[in-house]
Amino acid sequence: MAIDHTHHDEPTRFFLFGGKGGVGKTTLAAAHALRLAAAGERVLLVSTDPAHSVSDLLGTALGDEPTAAGDNLWAMEIDPTADAERYVDSIREDAREAVSKAVLSALDRHLKLAVQAPGAAESALFDRFTRLMDAAPGDYDRIVFDTAPTGHTLRLLTLPSMLGAWVEGLAGQRARVNRLQGMWRSMAGVSEPDRDDRVLSRLRRRADRFGRARRRLHREALFHPVLLAERLPIEETVRLIEQLEEAGIPVGELFVNRLWPADTGSDFVAERVAQQSEYLAEIRERFAGHALVEVAQSARDIVGRDQLEALAQRISDTAEPHA
Repeated sequence: MAIDHTHHDEPTRFFLFGGKGGVGKTTLAAAHALRLAAAGERVLLVSTDPAHSVSDLLGTALGDEPTAAGDNLWAMEIDPTADAERYVDSIREDAREAVSKAVLSALDRHLKLAVQAPGAAESALFDRFTRLMDAAPGDYDRIVFDTAPTGHTLRLLTLPSMLGAWVEGLAGQRARVNRLQGMWRSMAGVSEPDRDDRVLSRLRRRADRFGRARRRLHREALFHPVLLAERLPIEETVRLIEQLEEAGIPVGELFVNRLWPADTGSDFVAERVAQQSEYLAEIRERFAGHALVEVAQSARDIVGRDQLEALAQRISDTAEPHA
């Protein structure tokens, strides 16, 4: 089945799966990536799942760099904490050139704490996302992100605008300091040429990249909320969609996962299914403006490639082609 992914006159390059922890985002993201690859697209699946379950799902050992995982499919597993450490190291390197020796040890202490601070892993992750986004459409046609849970994901999506403004302010300050230093040097008759300010150029590059990523998220991304037919995930998804719409991120189909089959003789299961049907009716009503993909509960956990491919086929049979 050909899958047409276009909206806003731009092809959809990026698919982000989000929702509460434990709703099956990773499995559905992997199944979606398999569907796209089967349709002839060159696909990169990016997992930030700390359990690294994508390696098991695809039957391929994955690491920090893209690894071939089948026809038209590459996958990678990012460790956000390790990324945060590398990210802070790069800042430390820049800072060595920019600050006096006297404050270096205090700065090092501060940066060590920064790695553990809330938000450090997210900003490192977003930094990595923005770099990966540049690989489509070059190395890949589509990139599927199995994202972090809801709240974190949203912070990532609104981060670029805040960081862009912050970096511009910082860059302006650095430029003023450089001009003053130049002025003092010329007044003192020192002819030392102004060295390229590495910190400033790195900050500007990062701001440009973040700005570009934000524009592309608005035009070329689809965010797929994943939920279960239960009270809490429904309410979370309502909030998630509101926040996505505020952030200008297009919302794709909602994946309602793990639906129990109705054909069973057990009173207990019949009760569960009756409750699920009520929630499902509510989901169809409250999200009437959105396409839904209803995914049946598998009898056993999906653990290997064959089961994943069967799930991808089931989704293909029930999902609407993207308009």
